Amino acid sequence: MMDTQVLYPVALPELEALSARAATVIGRLRDRVYAPGTEKTLDLRFNVRSAAEMVGRSEKLIRDAEADGRLPEPAKDDETGRRTGYSLAQVNRMREVFGTLPIRAETDVPAVVAVQNFKGGVGKSTVVTHLAQFFALKGYRVCVIDCDSQASSTAIFGLNPDVDVDEDEDTLYPFFRHGGPPTLHYALRATYWPGIALIPANLGLYDAEYEFAARMAREQTFVLDKLRSGIETIADQFDIVLLDPPPALGMLSLSVLRAANALIVPAPPNNIDFASTAHFLKMMSATLNEISEVGGARSFSFVKVLATKMNDNKSAHVAIKRMMDAVFARDMMEAVLKDSAEIDNATANLRTVYELTGPATRSETHKRCRAYLDSVGREVETLIRKTWPSHHADLRKEGIL
Repeated sequence: MMDTQVLYPVALPELEALSARAATVIGRLRDRVYAPGTEKTLDLRFNVRSAAEMVGRSEKLIRDAEADGRLPEPAKDDETGRRTGYSLAQVNRMREVFGTLPIRAETDVPAVVAVQNFKGGVGKSTVVTHLAQFFALKGYRVCVIDCDSQASSTAIFGLNPDVDVDEDEDTLYPFFRHGGPPTLHYALRATYWPGIALIPANLGLYDAEYEFAARMAREQTFVLDKLRSGIETIADQFDIVLLDPPPALGMLSLSVLRAANALIVPAPPNNIDFASTAHFLKMMSATLNEISEVGGARSFSFVKVLATKMNDNKSAHVAIKRMMDAVFARDMMEAVLKDSAEIDNATANLRTVYELTGPATRSETHKRCRAYLDSVGREVETLIRKTWPSHHADLRKEGIL
């Protein structure tokens, strides 16, 4: 039976009312997540066995270093007298003492990795935030630059984009303006994760698109390399810079592509996303070729397609993943980020899987999800280390080179 409901045109006031209702709901959600006293902290603790594995030294060497004063005695529970475990900052201190921090040599070029696809909903921010935390757990110095006005990465790292971030002071926007700051140091923020700094975003960053257009009209310089020059002012502080760009082909996205020296393309194995990824790669190639005629050629140390949101129980996913492996061949990552309720549940609370603690981490679901994420992180880590000559000897010992 056909629906005979009469449809009326929707005027601007109705749209404004609809927007206001949506904003109310979002406000309530954010009030819950960002309520006073809920500031994000990192509650991860590692026992001496886990710490020894992370540091690459024996438990005995750690205890010896504590006994002779090279490392501080770990905190103990007031009631039980048992060790409360080591924080990530303490584990990194151990790495410093034993010389096992994996950081690059000064002569190595920092990895500037864009996680980019022009389609939304492919898991871009999920990949960025989990990669950042994987690298931090390994002891690398990481910077996350949120280039997306939707500010998903910013929110996951504990900042309310509407309250805690001023687009005129804290985001990339001032740097893009004519006469703005000469470096990006003004925007760097420490996070509750040791080893991770953040340049946040909020909705006001979208104005950078208009700023780019205005500057291109009045300046002779190649404006799309502005972000690259900004990253160069802070890159000496980091091993890895992760860029989270907007899901659109605009000035910011092109600037990200010009700034990056490596690229990861997240792509779920379904018809629409596969077609979108193929179109993205074609557009990216054509656009960068055109831009290179003005700004000079740029190259990537690696470009890899990462299958995300993969569900092995869906025959269509399996078939399209097989097609992706055939079409992209050596450009597909071996690791796959599978669809997981663990990631969805964590993201709903503006957290990551790596931040979860307590009984939930002992479930098989969590362990499987953590294994997927670790696999992705290890593969990207290896790709990055291959670009650092100072790591080549170790990679040969590990049988990777």
